[in-house]
Amino acid sequence: MALERTFAIIKPNAVQDGHIGEIITAIEQAGFVIHGLRMAHLTPELIEGFYREHIHKAFFPELEAFMMESPVILMVLEGEDAVRRWRELMGVTDSSKAAPGTLRNRFGKGITRNAVHGSDAPESAERELHYFFSAFDLV
Repeated sequence: MALERTFAIIKPNAVQDGHIGEIITAIEQAGFVIHGLRMAHLTPELIEGFYREHIHKAFFPELEAFMMESPVILMVLEGEDAVRRWRELMGVTDSSKAAPGTLRNRFGKGITRNAVHGSDAPESAERELHYFFSAFDLV
């Protein structure tokens, strides 16, 4: 299996609750290498571009407001089969249904406030990581 990159976000609730270090530790202990990392305040324009497929869905206004509550941590992770493995480490979207020990189970608070984001496929990972990071930013 070849090395792959994926995109990750530590969401506002996990940042506000002081879980950045624990999440990054879990990422590193799972064997990922962090190739890009930055803290950012997301604007409505950034959120609408990033979540463009969700703009017209009923939950979007709540998601947009949540993603602007505090800074987020944006990351590019690399590892073998990174997209699939990151999604396993995160757990399912609804943190109340996430497997014990997953990041969403440990730090999430429902469907929207689920602590972390991860790309769902290699193609979306490429789009998402280049949305926030230039080639210059990546090591």
